[in-house]
Amino acid sequence: MEKNLWKKNLILIILVVLLAACPLIFVKEGEFGGSDDQAEQLITNIDSSYQPWFESLWEPPSGEVESLLFSLQAAIGAGIVCGYIGYLIGKNKGKKESINKKDGE
Repeated sequence: MEKNLWKKNLILIILVVLLAACPLIFVKEGEFGGSDDQAEQLITNIDSSYQPWFESLWEPPSGEVESLLFSLQAAIGAGIVCGYIGYLIGKNKGKKESINKKDGE
């Protein structure tokens, strides 16, 4: 059973790596711009006299800092989601153990 699970995990890891690498391999001259830039360009095409009604409160000093903050935000979100999933799994496992103890008495 453990060997089969190890194989399955290895196959899944390889598939994830391939899924991440495919766009980088097959889209040679692709631009990986953000959705904010695309939205700004589309709005400018529709109405060139449009003036934004909101300005950012704080602008990161560089693209690297912006990427770091985005990654930190993603890591915190993933931690919260995974923590909650772990909590639910532990809760269900505890219920099953409690039921098994009652049945065994």
